[in-house]
Amino acid sequence: MTQKTWTQADMEKRLVRYADLKGLRNAFIDARTPGSDRKENFTIIGPGVSENPAQVVHIPEAHGFNVGAARQPFGCTNSQHSHLTAETFVVHTGKWRFVFGPDKDEGYIDVEPGDVATVPTHMFRGFEKLDEGTGFLFVVLGHDDPGKVVWAPSVFKMAEDYGLKLLKGGKLVDTTLGETVPEGAELEQPPSAEVLKALATPPLEELAKYAIKASDIKGDPNSPLAGEGVEEAAVIGDVDGQDGIKAGPIIGHWKHDFTLRRLKLETGAVIPAHARAEQEVIFVQSGTLEFTWDGGSLVLGAGDTLTVPVGLMHGFRNPASADAIAFVIRGAAAPAAPVFAAAQAAE
Repeated sequence: MTQKTWTQADMEKRLVRYADLKGLRNAFIDARTPGSDRKENFTIIGPGVSENPAQVVHIPEAHGFNVGAARQPFGCTNSQHSHLTAETFVVHTGKWRFVFGPDKDEGYIDVEPGDVATVPTHMFRGFEKLDEGTGFLFVVLGHDDPGKVVWAPSVFKMAEDYGLKLLKGGKLVDTTLGETVPEGAELEQPPSAEVLKALATPPLEELAKYAIKASDIKGDPNSPLAGEGVEEAAVIGDVDGQDGIKAGPIIGHWKHDFTLRRLKLETGAVIPAHARAEQEVIFVQSGTLEFTWDGGSLVLGAGDTLTVPVGLMHGFRNPASADAIAFVIRGAAAPAAPVFAAAQAAE
């Protein structure tokens, strides 16, 4: 396990509070398209897929996956695009619709707070905010380098109408700011008919298997973290974990290369000190979660994100009167069992 001493200051640098998120409104080629011009994109754990170098990366450390977010008001749309790696959404606030196909006519899935949806690679998807107010989606992208997005043909035409051009390699050029296409640079072209065919949308009945309602996420009594007032629930797992939690309930036909779990702690509940062999990122969905380690403690609130150093002995406690619910990304397809401090001391 880790030998580094992690100070309070060290760990605070690994915490991104919701109130401190720095977003970008022109991260992508569709930034000025009516209906898409009010969205904010965030890169929490980088480098993400932003096409604008002005995008703030809060934590650049490689994790084997990327963490980002989108914040959008009512009626705001994220245009149709395709990803090379997994794209998984945790709905923090708001009601949303994920729309499929390059022309948005190949089905949709509606989700709301606490729901999780993951979209296969190599197909077109977009999403729009359905209800009043501003909503927030927490997003996990697979791999250290998730590649650049492929935009639907209609997005290129709309972008050009509003002065935006996309270079091969993924850099955005904003001609309204006086930027020009560098000499010798090539523009990214809309996908060909052959590419569109390769990015065909799976049947909607298959896509529906890749979303789960909050009420259908159930704690697993086999979890090593399960205890009085504590449950850990599997959400996404392509294979069985080494920690006793089986694959699923969401199993992709493509590789996620990470797992997603949900922790629920009742008032006063504690998860004792333990360490992990893989990356662990905590996103607080609701309530208050206290994170403790030998060097101090941090109190996390709704919307906060914390990345835990591999091998650090740490525990959790719910100090508040409401349940604490957090989603946890583990950076392995089959996470190892945690090593508890008490068991290690007894050896």
